Amino acid sequence: MIKSMTGYGGAKGTDGAYKLSVELKSVNNRYLDTSVRIPRSFMFAEDAVKSAVQAHISRGKVDVFIAFDTASGDNIAVSVNEALAAEYKAAIESVSEKFGISNEVTAYQICKLPDVLTLDKKEIEKDEALPELISVLERALSDFNSMREREGRKLFEDISSRLDTIEEYVSFIEKRSPQTVEEYREKLTRRMLEILENKQIDESRILTEAAIYADHIATDEETVRLRSHIGQMREMLQIDAPVGRKLDFIVQELNRETNTIGSKCNNSDITRAVLDMKSEIEKIREQVQNIE
Repeated sequence: MIKSMTGYGGAKGTDGAYKLSVELKSVNNRYLDTSVRIPRSFMFAEDAVKSAVQAHISRGKVDVFIAFDTASGDNIAVSVNEALAAEYKAAIESVSEKFGISNEVTAYQICKLPDVLTLDKKEIEKDEALPELISVLERALSDFNSMREREGRKLFEDISSRLDTIEEYVSFIEKRSPQTVEEYREKLTRRMLEILENKQIDESRILTEAAIYADHIATDEETVRLRSHIGQMREMLQIDAPVGRKLDFIVQELNRETNTIGSKCNNSDITRAVLDMKSEIEKIREQVQNIE
């Protein structure tokens, strides 16, 4: 079944040291364009993320958002600048002694002074973090594809319905076109009778003119090709593979054959049918732009 190019998906996970969050969203695009927003500490994983996305998606503008936070304090170390703390203590004692001020400073107060304590995050173990990140990403991609499949089913139903409508117009044109030739023959006979003032007319000439007219307005080839294109489009809509570009080409062919019928037929009923067909084809074209 076809998939939409637009979608959203997300997943979260933790490996005990980190909490990971991955979100994806996509919009229509002619080719695959993947943008990854990832913390600097995970930059080593960018290529792997793009490869995983490419394995699931062939077309679309895809934005991947990756965030992480510590799940515990195991990867954080607190360092004490003992030399600086000693300097602070000595300075406080000096001030206390010189100005006769009570010295009741506590270790906690000294630790709050600038740069006495520093927090150092341990470096991420790439070999451990990358598999967890890809695992969360795969779950996010699964969620993402589920949404694209739901949207794809809606597109399938809409396009299939419009193809049914176009096929009904094709049947109408196939039925109405021969009647147009007969109407032309009768009209031509009346006009020649008027011109010749009811004198004997050459019936063979009438038949010849009608045959030339019939050949000029014949739409058999166009309607046969239209039915073929409709059949091909229905088959492609069932394929579980990217077919958006092929469908776009078939839509162009549908439009070309319909335009040819419109240029051939000098009949108001067929003209209205052609206009209605072109309206349906345009709506299909808009929907095909959303298909991967």
